[in-house]
Amino acid sequence: MEKKMNNLKELSELAWQGKLDTKFEHHPVHTFYEGSTELSDNLLGIKGIGGMYVVDTNDGLVMLDAGSQLDIDSAYEEIKKWRPEEELKAAIFTHHHVDHVFAIKKFDEDADRLKKKRPIVYSHKLLPDHFDRYRKTLGWNTAINRRQFAINVPHFKWPEEYRYPDVTFEDEFNFKLGNCTFEMFHGRGETDDHTWVFIPERKILAPGDLFIWAIPNGGNPQKVQRYISDWSEALNLMIKKEAEIMIPGHGLPIYGRERIKVALSTTSAFLENLEEQTLQLMNKGKSLNEVFHQVKIASEFMDNPWLKPVYDDPKFLIKMIWRRYGGWWDGEYDRLLPDTRENEAAEWIELAGGVNKIIEKALSNSEKGKHALAAHLIEVAYYAEKDNEKIHLARKKIYEAISKIQSSSMARNIFNHASLASAENKRDLASED
Repeated sequence: MEKKMNNLKELSELAWQGKLDTKFEHHPVHTFYEGSTELSDNLLGIKGIGGMYVVDTNDGLVMLDAGSQLDIDSAYEEIKKWRPEEELKAAIFTHHHVDHVFAIKKFDEDADRLKKKRPIVYSHKLLPDHFDRYRKTLGWNTAINRRQFAINVPHFKWPEEYRYPDVTFEDEFNFKLGNCTFEMFHGRGETDDHTWVFIPERKILAPGDLFIWAIPNGGNPQKVQRYISDWSEALNLMIKKEAEIMIPGHGLPIYGRERIKVALSTTSAFLENLEEQTLQLMNKGKSLNEVFHQVKIASEFMDNPWLKPVYDDPKFLIKMIWRRYGGWWDGEYDRLLPDTRENEAAEWIELAGGVNKIIEKALSNSEKGKHALAAHLIEVAYYAEKDNEKIHLARKKIYEAISKIQSSSMARNIFNHASLASAENKRDLASED
């Protein structure tokens, strides 16, 4: 992940005007920025994988989200450089994801060393359950994040230890420190434990990952349930606060009441539209495949600089909506109690007249831009003869081609992971045989 020397406040204007390349150079998730920026009086912004923000209340500091393990040292240094004499008294974790919960570590260590009270960490009441879940599924989360972020490093492991909150709440909770009130609200969206924050005295809105300068991350294909309509409702509630500064979970700040309203309302409308279309088709008894291909993603939404499909793929959200309302069966009768992929592949290979014909047809489809068909066919070939080097050469080429045309980094990385795996004559680099 590239580190960049840039001013977050200056970049925010360029981002709003659509002048930044958020697909690569200024990706809201994958781009790190060196240092920190004072976003307004007594508000510091730091951008690692996620955004971290610190408010000087005139009676101590409050951190809004706390970064990843990669941010522990740099965040501590930047905050100490900004306010060397001020004590960090509290932190709010907007949700349990590991790019938002780790950079409080050195402040805890300072407090322990000085025999002082640690900063108070606030979160929604469901957050500790997710930390527990992570600890139960270390191997699974290691595997899926290697795919999602293209981490081709065998020694990468999911974190085992977490900083649990001191104070949790259910629907709403406020605390006051110095001249600031921190109003916390629960709103399901990317997670069921999500908190968004408003500071009325400063007109600061911290939506967490409910706004990320990209299509909302509501469809992630490897993660637990996400909540599209609830997400939209939370954004509509935020609009009513009439904030003047919005500091998002990923990406850059937005300044001005009208801009914030437009950003939130268009994102809400996108989510509403997608869920409405999906449910209309589900209510007609359509299969998942039919729904997936019949829902239309309106360009009027994705023309906005803050709604580009650069992280999650909007099509993925359709499947998440299906899972919430329709369960795990996709409506295809042969997939209710399926045979093994190996047995199925053997039948298709026999009907096709041999594996070489399947490989040739897969490559032909790939060259014609029929990428989904190419992928279907090459997987049939793989399951028929898993150690066939010719299959892996074709599979590597096909998934590399598919990866290159993806707008979303999530899809791009997963397809690229398959290509890299076949370069080693494997189906997947993240699974243990």
